[in-house]
Amino acid sequence: MQNEVVSREEWLEARRALLAKEKEATRLRDSVNAARLALPWVKVDEDYVFETPDGRKTLADLFDGRSQLLIYHFMLGPDWDAGCTGCSFLSDHVDGALPHLNHHDVTWVAVSRAPLDKIAAYKQRMGWQFPWVSSFGSDFNFDYHVSFSPEDLAKDKVFYNFTPMQPADANDELPGLSAFYRNDKGEVFHTYSSYARGPEELIGTLMILDRAPKGRNEDSTMNFVRRHDEYEEAAKAPSCCH
Repeated sequence: MQNEVVSREEWLEARRALLAKEKEATRLRDSVNAARLALPWVKVDEDYVFETPDGRKTLADLFDGRSQLLIYHFMLGPDWDAGCTGCSFLSDHVDGALPHLNHHDVTWVAVSRAPLDKIAAYKQRMGWQFPWVSSFGSDFNFDYHVSFSPEDLAKDKVFYNFTPMQPADANDELPGLSAFYRNDKGEVFHTYSSYARGPEELIGTLMILDRAPKGRNEDSTMNFVRRHDEYEEAAKAPSCCH
């Protein structure tokens, strides 16, 4: 199906109308960003410990000497054979940003409940460099509402994206992004979390596709996405992060 074809003058009129909406969206985004920065913080008193390639580390250690920490809750459970397709799609965009984030006093770390050897194998397969640690045996994923036990999924509701939801719509692992701050005293604060489609703006490919003639050209959220080494296989399974 092709869009209406018009004269250059008619196109310019329509484009200017869209530009007004784009400017409105930019101003709204600036307002949302300001409100995000103004959120109150919660002190983290739990002693979370993670398995890393350099040994066991606390949440405070993950900051790696910086004051800000972004944790991507990557869907890779202890019994999973491969990482979530959608999480992998987002993570394909991280390595190039690392020097800029680190220079700006921000550390990026992916966290999954899978054991470290399984994380390392999948990370090698994907060719990624960003830090990725295991929270296996910790309550971290459960406390931040991105992992759910069989007992959780047997209940009437589970809590995800700040809302009770039907267990049938959930999974044992779900995606998210959480932000933390560490002050000069070494105290750690939880400042922000975002789930479901919340971190979507981190996926630059989607932002580029939004400017293409056919846009995302999807039947459901990110159903066209594959792991970057699987496109030749033309797999039909949808993303698990929709």
